[in-house]
Amino acid sequence: MPPVAEDRNRRPLPLGAVRQVLDILEKSLVVADRSGGLVLVNARARRCLETQGFTETDELNLFSDLLKMDAADIFRQVERGEHEVNVRIGPAEKRTSMRIRWMPESDWLVAEIQNADGQAGDSETQLTVQDLLQEREITYRNLLAAYLKLQEVNRQKTVFLASAAHELKTPLAVIKGYYDLLLAGSLGRLTDKQRDILEESKESCERLVRLVSMFLNYSALESGKLVLQLRENDLRDCLDELSKRWFEAFQRKGVRLEAKIDPSIPTFRFDYQKVQQVAANLLDNSLKHSPSGGTVVLRAAPHFWERRVATMAPLQERRRFRLPRPNSVEVSVKDSGTGISAEHHQEIFEDFVRVDRNTSGMGLGLAIAKRLIQAHRGKIWVESDPNGGSRFTFLLPMDQG
Repeated sequence: MPPVAEDRNRRPLPLGAVRQVLDILEKSLVVADRSGGLVLVNARARRCLETQGFTETDELNLFSDLLKMDAADIFRQVERGEHEVNVRIGPAEKRTSMRIRWMPESDWLVAEIQNADGQAGDSETQLTVQDLLQEREITYRNLLAAYLKLQEVNRQKTVFLASAAHELKTPLAVIKGYYDLLLAGSLGRLTDKQRDILEESKESCERLVRLVSMFLNYSALESGKLVLQLRENDLRDCLDELSKRWFEAFQRKGVRLEAKIDPSIPTFRFDYQKVQQVAANLLDNSLKHSPSGGTVVLRAAPHFWERRVATMAPLQERRRFRLPRPNSVEVSVKDSGTGISAEHHQEIFEDFVRVDRNTSGMGLGLAIAKRLIQAHRGKIWVESDPNGGSRFTFLLPMDQG
C-alpha cells in the first residue's frame, strides 16, 4: 500500500488527509490500486462492508473478494468511462452494486458501493429527512388513533357508571325507606337484636347510597354536565344539618364529632347540595382514618382570602387597604388519625387514588370534592404529618356573581 496519494503534476497528498476528506462524503467509497489491493476505505464504506460480513482486519482485494471478476475485464470496461457492476459480496452474499471509475492520473480504481435499490451503502443509516418526516407522521397518526380509542373507552365507562348508578338509585331509596319504617316501629315492635341488625343494615344501605351518589357526580363531572345551583343559602344550616346526620355514624365507631360553626357567617350564593357533599366526603374520609376514641372537628368561619394577582401592591399597602370584611368562608375537617405523608398531599385529590389500601372506598371522594370546590372558584388542600392527624380545608368565595 503506497504511503501517499501521488499526483504526477502536483505535490503528493498524504493518505491521512485523503482519508479525512473521503470520510466526510455521504457515499461509500473504496479506492484500490491496479492489482486490486485496497488503498483507502472511507467510514461509510467500512460500515457497509461490516454489514456484508467483513471485518476491518480482513485483507480484501477489489477484484477477487468484492467484484469477483478478472482485473483485465474490469479495466477493459472502465477505460471507456464509468461502469456499474451488480455483484453479490460477503459471506451472506447480499446483493450489491458497485459503480467503478478509473483515475488514470494515479492509476487507481474508485468504487462506490450501492444497495440493490440504488442508494449508497450502509442501508441501516440511510434515513433521509423525508423518511423521518414520514415516520413522524405515521407515529403521530398512530398516537392520535390510540388517544381517540382511549377517549371512547373512557366515555363508555362514564356512561356505564351513570346508567348503573341511576338504576341503583331508586331501589336503594325504597330499601332505605323500609328501614326507616321498621326502625320507627310503624310495622311492629322490634327486639333489641332486631333493631341492632336493622341499624347496621341501614348504615350499609346509606353507604351504598353515598357510593351511587358519588358515581353520579363523577359521571356528571367527567361528561362536563355539572351545573351548579347557585342560590342565596346559609352555610351554617348546611353544615349543622350535615353534622347531625353524621353524628350517629361517628357514635357507632366511638369517634367524637365536634361542629364549631361561627354564627357570624353571612348568607351567600353557593350550591347547597354540592357543598354539603364536599363536607360529607371529608367527614367520611376522616371517620375512616380515625381510631376509636378519636376526635373529628368540623369548623367553619369567615375568612379573608387574599388572592395573588399579576400586579401586586407592596405588603404594607395591601395591609393598609385590606378589605374591611371577609370575602370567603373557610371550612375545615380535622381528625386525629394516622396522618398522610407529604409526598401524597397532591395525589390524594386525583381520581381513584387510595393511599391506605386497608380502608374501603373507590378513591373518588377527595377527587370529587376538589372538582366541586373548583367549580365554586374556591380551593382545597390538606395539612398533615404522619401520626399527627390530618386537616382538610377548603375556601368558598362569597362573591359567586
